Amino acid sequence: MKPLLIAFLFATSVLFSQHNVNLKKGYIANGYDVVEYFKNNPAKGNKKFTIILEGVKFKFVSASNLEIFKLDPAKYTPQYGGYCAYAIGKTGEKVSINPKTFEIRDGKLYLFYNAWGVNTLALWSKEGAQDLKRKADENWQKRLK
Repeated sequence: MKPLLIAFLFATSVLFSQHNVNLKKGYIANGYDVVEYFKNNPAKGNKKFTIILEGVKFKFVSASNLEIFKLDPAKYTPQYGGYCAYAIGKTGEKVSINPKTFEIRDGKLYLFYNAWGVNTLALWSKEGAQDLKRKADENWQKRLK
C-alpha cells in the first residue's frame, strides 16, 4: 500500500508543480469527469465525488471513477493543464476549452476549444495532429520553465 501512495503523491506533485492549470468553473476540464473521457462519454462530475490534488480540483460522476483516477492520476489528467491542445501547439497560448470537444491520443486526454464556429479539434486533425502535438509538447515545456 505504501509504494502505491508514494507513487500517487509523486505523480500529483509532478503534474501540478507549476500550477499551469485551466480551472474554469473551479475545476480542471470545467468540472467534467476525466475518467469518463476514456469511456468516450464526456460527463459533468458530481461535487459529492471531488478530489483536490496540489490545489487542483477534479470532479467525478461516481465514487468508482474517483477510485480509478486515484490509481493513476497521470493517465487521466488532461494534457497541457487542460488548455486547448491546438492553441498550445499552434501559438503556445493558453486558451479555454469546450469540455465536450476532446481526443484520446496515445492513451492521453487532449481538450479543445469549440465555440463561435471554430472547432480546434477539426483544425488539429486537418492541419496535422502529430506535428501539432509535437509543437504543443515543446511549447508546454517552455511554459513550465
